[in-house]
Amino acid sequence: MKLAGRVALVTEASQGIGHACALALAREGATIAAAARNREKLDELVAAIAAAGGQAAAFVIDVADEDQIKSGVKQALAQFGKIDILVNNAGITRDQLVMRMKRADWDAVLNTNLTSAYLCIQQVIGSMLKQRWGRIVNITSIFGQTGQAGQANYAASKAGLIGLTMAMAREVASRNITVNAVAPGFIETSMTAALSEEFKQTAVKQIPLGRVGSPEDIANAVCFLASDEASYITGHVLNVNGGMLMG
Repeated sequence: MKLAGRVALVTEASQGIGHACALALAREGATIAAAARNREKLDELVAAIAAAGGQAAAFVIDVADEDQIKSGVKQALAQFGKIDILVNNAGITRDQLVMRMKRADWDAVLNTNLTSAYLCIQQVIGSMLKQRWGRIVNITSIFGQTGQAGQANYAASKAGLIGLTMAMAREVASRNITVNAVAPGFIETSMTAALSEEFKQTAVKQIPLGRVGSPEDIANAVCFLASDEASYITGHVLNVNGGMLMG
């Protein structure tokens, strides 16, 4: 229970990587402020955490809406008194070649994947500064490091998250707050489930470990970075990709 007494806010906690992160952090003793748009799925998550002996509460937040972020985080702070850990996990795709990409699809991806992380950090950082302890973990992507044809908006947003991670790490290090990123490779989620079987088989051939990753693989990395075991790590991008990208 290395996170006992800590409060963790996880965005897009209703499914996929965020759901796995919320469950893993709760198993380590953290109280979970679970944020997403889907109230029903959030309630199921909260019930699952409670059934396992943990503590959690649901906060319906569309991270593309600044006012919802502000009000949702305010509610979480009012209920739990603090936020020690922030996991910026929310992300969407709107894939298209740049020559055909609509401005609305560019804006939607940047707003959800990058701007929301900045806004969430802005809302929780006061609590962390006050107590002189905090952990911020941003979920980026291997495509933010390598780029990906047809995903200029997604790759740009995830690369931006890496820059945000490093800038914030420098800003708050003196207050014992670490800011790191986890860069997943090919992970089995609803986002990748829509891909063709042929694409998946081709992708697996590029993974030295020979398998697609699971949301739990990412959640384990997040738990490590959120703990005191990672107290001397900040501004770092932890690759969890089965060896797809090395170095």
